[in-house]
Amino acid sequence: MAHGKETPRQKMIGMMYLVLTALLALNVQKEVLNAFVIVEEGLGKMNENYAENNRTMYAAFEQAYAENPSKSKKWRDLAMEVKKMADERYEMIQDLKIKILETAREKEAIKGREIIPENINGKENTDIPAQVMITEGNGKKLRAAIESFRKFLLENIDPSYDILRKSIESGLNTNDPPPKEGKTESWESEHFEHLPLMGVITILSGMQSNIRNAESDMLRYLYSMIDKGSFKFTSLEAVVIANSNYIIQGNEYQAKVFLAAFDTTQDPTIYIGPYDSVRTEEGWEYRKRENYRYDSLPVKNGKGIYTVKGTSIGDKVWTGIIRLRAPGGGKDLYKPFKAQYRVAEPMLVVSPTKMNVFYLGVDNPIEISVPGVPADKVFPTINNGTLIKEGKGFIVRPSRSGTAEITVTAEIEKTRKVIGSKQFRVKVVPDPVAKVAGIKGAGGIEKAVLLAQAGVVAEMENFDFDLTFRVTEFKVSVNIGGFSNDKVSKSNRFTDEQFSLIRQANRGQKVYIEDIKAVGPDGSTRLLGSIALTLK
Repeated sequence: MAHGKETPRQKMIGMMYLVLTALLALNVQKEVLNAFVIVEEGLGKMNENYAENNRTMYAAFEQAYAENPSKSKKWRDLAMEVKKMADERYEMIQDLKIKILETAREKEAIKGREIIPENINGKENTDIPAQVMITEGNGKKLRAAIESFRKFLLENIDPSYDILRKSIESGLNTNDPPPKEGKTESWESEHFEHLPLMGVITILSGMQSNIRNAESDMLRYLYSMIDKGSFKFTSLEAVVIANSNYIIQGNEYQAKVFLAAFDTTQDPTIYIGPYDSVRTEEGWEYRKRENYRYDSLPVKNGKGIYTVKGTSIGDKVWTGIIRLRAPGGGKDLYKPFKAQYRVAEPMLVVSPTKMNVFYLGVDNPIEISVPGVPADKVFPTINNGTLIKEGKGFIVRPSRSGTAEITVTAEIEKTRKVIGSKQFRVKVVPDPVAKVAGIKGAGGIEKAVLLAQAGVVAEMENFDFDLTFRVTEFKVSVNIGGFSNDKVSKSNRFTDEQFSLIRQANRGQKVYIEDIKAVGPDGSTRLLGSIALTLK
């Protein structure tokens, strides 16, 4: 039973801790020592998380003790002893960190019992840590305290829990390092001698993390012992229970997510109906009601299946009680449950994804659904044009202007039923706007700019569909020498003759673009408005 899976943040802090500890053996720069501040802050947050998780576990021990003292007293008492020893060693290390900083006259880095690492000025000081931890003998005292804690934990773990034992031995390891060049160094020297102050503070915080981690592992082990020999569960499953799977826009969706344990080797008996609750010395007990004729659910792989037809509209509440036989002839376990659901009339939802009308000659996307009915059981039809399935929605292609009605049939419990219908207006796509150099209607333009244009374009303005109209014909008219001269293009581009007319025009004269024709996606030809351009 090893410690839990580390979060990415914990992995990052652990890696930085190892790398920066190795750098302590080098002649590191001040920038590297400042990096220990980041690691120290990360370790501090990690220790807070361990402490919070452990508080939750202690509360669970107290709850178990309140519900069944005879069953949980031994393990709860051991947990309290673990807490006492872990807290003593954690605070001992905190006292040593404060003592090192006080000896180094780093008062600004101490706030009560909290360490402010960024306020440490003499991060590179190697004398004070050695004085406090080596010369004054505090390193040996700390080593002995960690060893006694490790011994206590291992003495109270079953030898068969090999992974947990190795985890604690590794996390609380106080062995001397291997000899180097024939010289043996002590555990205390390795961690506290010839190392900068900031590094030693970080190492001590790492030891605090190891203590909290070992405490956490031990608590989970002790808590598991409470139910050893009791009900066994062979499978876990993630369960999501929502307040509703159908919400209206603006309302909240809320769901409870948890792990459910069940025994696939022994099916429980699930009774549907009322139950009685009785207060006992060990807590609340739940029982079947006498003289009540219960229906039981079919059960497969430890899970019951409740099926009921929604025959009437409204909120429905159903209750029951689960019976699980205790191993070894013990007292059977009864657990009650209560649930509710709502029966509503089927509703039709037809939502055009562009606007509230359909247009001729274009693909009109639309979404059609019936809440509570799978998409492949919904069958829409239209009385004007065609309705084509595309992806998760449909495409409507009306054949004439006026109105179109969509009727939806749904298959519910193997029976097809008309859910409803909805009408839409069908309109012709509006005319595009003719433009030259971005000018529509009338406007001034430099002759050189006009001569640089390729031709006339037709653009859709304020229209949600991405449609393209192609100009097929237009006329250029210019007054030259008192006479109107016209040249026609049978495409969307200026002809050489039209450019020649424009070149002959003088500043202040008007160049008219008239009789503009364009063809849209529906194949119809549209006559667009004229453009009057005044040459600058």
